[in-house]
Amino acid sequence: MQRALAVLLRPLCRVLLRHSVSFGAFEDIAKRVYVQVAIEEFGIPGKKPSISRASILSGLTRKEVQRLLTEPEEEPGADTSDRYNRAARVLTGWVRDPDFIEASGEPRRIEVEGERGFTALVRRHSGDMPARAVLDELVRVGAVKQHHDGSLELITHAYVPQRSPADKLGILGTDVADLIATIDHNLQHGATDPRYQRKVMYHSIPVDALPTFRKLSAAHSQALLEKFDRWLAEHDTDIKPGQPRARVGVGIHYFEEPVDTDQTQAGDSA
Repeated sequence: MQRALAVLLRPLCRVLLRHSVSFGAFEDIAKRVYVQVAIEEFGIPGKKPSISRASILSGLTRKEVQRLLTEPEEEPGADTSDRYNRAARVLTGWVRDPDFIEASGEPRRIEVEGERGFTALVRRHSGDMPARAVLDELVRVGAVKQHHDGSLELITHAYVPQRSPADKLGILGTDVADLIATIDHNLQHGATDPRYQRKVMYHSIPVDALPTFRKLSAAHSQALLEKFDRWLAEHDTDIKPGQPRARVGVGIHYFEEPVDTDQTQAGDSA
């Protein structure tokens, strides 16, 4: 576990140092989360969560646990998660909804208003979110282009923040947390209820071949995710009160790093 943690923390520490997050700030966040998880997820059935048990599990003193539980948590900044989800749903609707695509299957260029305009698209696929706020966000990240005549063109099928560090850091939190949660589930229940978690990796690919593979992997990954999206969208319906539901998805990511040419190995997959 310690070796795995050291490997996990290297890229995280790189991000933290690049954004001037000191060890003290990281330590305080880690302490608070340790206590929250201990209280919320590691209680003894039938017993009320206690400061003493959180202290034992976390290794922190009772005084420190008490402070972390009573001290108000710093108010977070703008919630990028909701904006991310709503913007993504609008783009999905634009490429999937028959009212907003051409006969060829390509997304139509649309007006802001009108029965098949952007406002109607937002109302249909993003609830009560103001259409102007969604449009400004999609234009800001480069997903939508507004032409001089006022019409809107879809530039990319996916909502990927291009210019906002805050949004990108928000994705760091959610996407990495999802991967770790899947690994944790498989460690506990992989023999009886495994969740899909695979990667393919080779150690000796010529650097000049990487641009081709980047394009190939991006195209096929996007096609696969859009296929999954269509299935999930068909099953994402209103649920009756009390009916169980789940947040579910599939994530794909590309990675590469330089390799010491004196220590190359044969390719493998896992």
